[in-house]
Amino acid sequence: MQVNRYYTDEMKVKIHHEGENILLVLFLIMVASGAMAYHFFDYKPVAWVLIALMAILFLLVLNFFRLPRRRFKGDNSDGTAVLSSVDGTVVALEEVYEDEYLHRNVIQLSVFMTIFNVHANWVPVKGEVIYYKHHSGRFLAANLPKSSSDNERSSIVIRTSTGEEILVRQIAGAIARRIVTYVEQGEQVDVNDFIGFIKFGSRVDIFLPLDTEILVKLGDRTWGGETLVARLNNKKKES
Repeated sequence: MQVNRYYTDEMKVKIHHEGENILLVLFLIMVASGAMAYHFFDYKPVAWVLIALMAILFLLVLNFFRLPRRRFKGDNSDGTAVLSSVDGTVVALEEVYEDEYLHRNVIQLSVFMTIFNVHANWVPVKGEVIYYKHHSGRFLAANLPKSSSDNERSSIVIRTSTGEEILVRQIAGAIARRIVTYVEQGEQVDVNDFIGFIKFGSRVDIFLPLDTEILVKLGDRTWGGETLVARLNNKKKES
């Protein structure tokens, strides 16, 4: 299956503000540790190996907090486009009963992020935020099914212009221990907006109506804010 990705200018990359302080502290620690290693080790190759390892660690963290500038360039004139919220791999695509807010059978589409993925979270659908709640919980591996209901998580419900209510769930993982959510109840959001950020390996679930046209399959790679993962039925819901 061809994944619908609408390319934007990926070369324009900046650092997410969530990582600025972490990177500054890590850089200072790296410089201080490198200087001490070079000063105290008589055998200089050992010092250079330690400095190289610290530099690699810094680059990995820098890579984690990168923030490509993306804008969806596909057609969303009718508000039915559903984009992936995150970069990662589709690990769940099934009919489930959502019992926190929707209280009905829906399609669960889950994307798992590794520590090498961009961890900014984009808004998947255009509409109004009508519900937000943060839940304390466990820190199971985020690719496990139970993580959706047992892990530390935040749930956001967005009502589209057609009346559909889409639940987005940010889920912490075994390493990710901080979920940041930017949107608030009553706010109007678009697919080019950020919904939040999850620090280190984690997952995002999107719960969609059963009549949604799904455009990805298990194992497909997605890009947050770019990959068209589904199309909502554009029939206007009765109030």
